[in-house]
Amino acid sequence: MRLAELAVEAGKDADAYVAVVDEAATAHARWAGNALTSSGLTADTRLTVIAVTSDGSGTAAGVVTHRGAVDEDAVRAVVAAAERAARTATPAADARPLLTGDAVPPSPDWGEPAPAPAESAGGLARFAGGLAATFERARAERRLLYGYAEQRQHTTWLASSTGLRLRHVQTAGLVDLTAKSEDGVASTWSGTGAADLGGIDPLAAYEGLGERLGWARRRVELPAGRYEVLLSPSCVADLMLRLYRAAGAKDAVDARTVFRGPDGGTRIGERLTGAPLTLRSDPGEPGLRCAPFVAARGSADVAQVFADTVSVFDNGLPLRPTEWIRDGVLTGLVQTRHSAELTGLPVTPQVGNLVLEGPGEGRALADLVAATRRGLLVTSLWYVRDVDPRTLLLTGLTRDGVYLVEDGEVVGEANNFRFDESPVGVLGRVAEIGRTEPALPRERDDSTPRTAMPALRVDGFTMSAVSEAT
Repeated sequence: MRLAELAVEAGKDADAYVAVVDEAATAHARWAGNALTSSGLTADTRLTVIAVTSDGSGTAAGVVTHRGAVDEDAVRAVVAAAERAARTATPAADARPLLTGDAVPPSPDWGEPAPAPAESAGGLARFAGGLAATFERARAERRLLYGYAEQRQHTTWLASSTGLRLRHVQTAGLVDLTAKSEDGVASTWSGTGAADLGGIDPLAAYEGLGERLGWARRRVELPAGRYEVLLSPSCVADLMLRLYRAAGAKDAVDARTVFRGPDGGTRIGERLTGAPLTLRSDPGEPGLRCAPFVAARGSADVAQVFADTVSVFDNGLPLRPTEWIRDGVLTGLVQTRHSAELTGLPVTPQVGNLVLEGPGEGRALADLVAATRRGLLVTSLWYVRDVDPRTLLLTGLTRDGVYLVEDGEVVGEANNFRFDESPVGVLGRVAEIGRTEPALPRERDDSTPRTAMPALRVDGFTMSAVSEAT
């Protein structure tokens, strides 16, 4: 709080300032071969200052970020650097008046400090308490465990010279677990996310993987082709995050994405799938809570692929529940205030979580397997990359677990594949929707939204080549 206040008060040469301060404390542990290899507690501070200047040619923003220890001299240096950047910047197309404290009430906990790092360590300690028994069980069953777990407390303060004073604390834990047979031939993976790492039982996570390693006792070689697949919630999360990051409205209007409409506008209102799927975000979603306001540290999206999906001028904008797809119909795209004016559509900024769900509770993945005559159970996607943004065609690999299902039972582990698919095309071929549950995408970083996804049964999933990857 003090750093954010200091930053917006230290400016002299610009017309307005926004400061975003992030303080994160992360307790982590890593293990390999049934033994803990490292653990620790890290702390990180990041200060981003946005200086805004206006003249007859327009409004420009200078953005400078400093990471590491920050004292008062460092704050003044970052502010001065942001002022210099603003003076040399070209006018910003997305420039809009900064929000004011009168329009956006301050956070009631604005003056509170960040949670003590010990709170992060407590969640990890409770999780680690179950690791020893899990390692012992794996040794007895002649299996090897590798993995990583972390508990993170991330506090954000956002202040502006126009009166904004907003604060949010994000608490999140995750477990990334790989189990291998003793000879290393078979391996399988699971990822689990939760607000409190202490609520995750490592032994239960291992027991789920142990069943999959048992399936791997029979090896099945299959050719490339189009298969009915059961995608795990983690696989669905990887695909839907790609869709979400490509969902900028201006990029659609500019004909850069799959969401461009045939008349030059967007595809909003078009049915993407006959399945009654809803894709939505909500900063208050139980178990997936995220920041309820825009905290933009640059005017570009996190993937740096598409532009105009986030704007520093929108800082402080309240986030609300937003439906992107409702019952299979595209209903919203990511909008800044600038892009909303261009497209004539509502302002719907990015939100830090994503939920895909069908009507009703849906069946668990095991029940979907039991109802399968013949298909592939795919549990993990890896190395997913863009091929064509205009169709959202992706390529990637299956890894750590593809299983052949026949007559309701898993009959063996199949070889891995390279796949070529568009998430939009996948949605169009959904044949059954499973139960939505918290899901951890395998390809993620600190900016990845938190997700809850169902398993999906998909017809005609394209496995374009056999992969030698294990």
